[in-house]
Amino acid sequence: MIETIYVEEAIKNHPRTKFILEKFKKSRIISINKYGEIFNKRNQNFRIQKANPSLILANKKDSFVLSAPEGFGIGSSKNFYFSHMYNCIYDCRYCFLQGMYSSANYVIFVNFEDFDIAIKKTLEKNVNSKLTFFSGYDCDSLAFENVTGFAKHILTVFRTYPQIEIEFRTKSVQKEPFLSMKPMQNVILAYSLMPELMSKALDNKAPSISKRINVISELSARGWKIGLRFDPLIHGKNWKELYQDLLEYMYNKISLDSLHSVSFGSLRFPKRMYKDIFKLYPNEPLFSSPLSLNNKMISYDIEIEEEMTSYCKNLSLKYINENQIFKCSI
Repeated sequence: MIETIYVEEAIKNHPRTKFILEKFKKSRIISINKYGEIFNKRNQNFRIQKANPSLILANKKDSFVLSAPEGFGIGSSKNFYFSHMYNCIYDCRYCFLQGMYSSANYVIFVNFEDFDIAIKKTLEKNVNSKLTFFSGYDCDSLAFENVTGFAKHILTVFRTYPQIEIEFRTKSVQKEPFLSMKPMQNVILAYSLMPELMSKALDNKAPSISKRINVISELSARGWKIGLRFDPLIHGKNWKELYQDLLEYMYNKISLDSLHSVSFGSLRFPKRMYKDIFKLYPNEPLFSSPLSLNNKMISYDIEIEEEMTSYCKNLSLKYINENQIFKCSI
């Protein structure tokens, strides 16, 4: 239950603001001028706020579509991302957002139509390039869908442009609006996965791996394209056996015809973010694993990273083609 909702004065009468507030009739509503007044305040404690975050409804002014960082992609020549929301309703211990933001409150930007305009302008500037757009870089793209309705909205844009791809990255078990729609071949529903034993310790508040797999199976059977994102790969006792069991189960559980792509990425943090996250959770066993500074990133030693990636890739090549496998290196 969200107890407090901050609403920017400029969008208090926006239809989408009213739509969202209808879902939280018992919440306390506080009017503000700009979302940064709450979200960017100094001396906030992310860990304390995460126990009871507030919701902020705001109007995004710029930076609707951004170029994805180098090393982030699934085969297109140009990659972009957009964020209709800041922060995530889950509390995964390895999440970089807890080092990016000082606030654990959720921000939802209600002016979806401005995202539409920015996407269309990006297409006009890149008419001769293969493009992929990613939803879910600064949040889980589907976990709050029953509140925001963003996926349902943005799909109307991509239905008009079947030549460009959109990936929804998620850990959720949200099935709508996809069950109610005819599958779109330029849409990828990408699920973050790790062995259940690891997920129980690290994916706090997120649905179990078994529940995610059930949703993947159901949506793939309906004809939706699926992405499997083993990112981050977690090193630990019996990691080979755990990942082998998971990978082989996944490849046998879903129709491989529905599988768009598979990606692997090792545990990694920008140096500054790692310091902030470590301060929040100094006793977290995850951070006592063999991490070191590699090319401005805190990550596993290169030998461990390469061993894990190669092991999982070789297992995957028994089931899928090499051109379906990608390495995420940001």
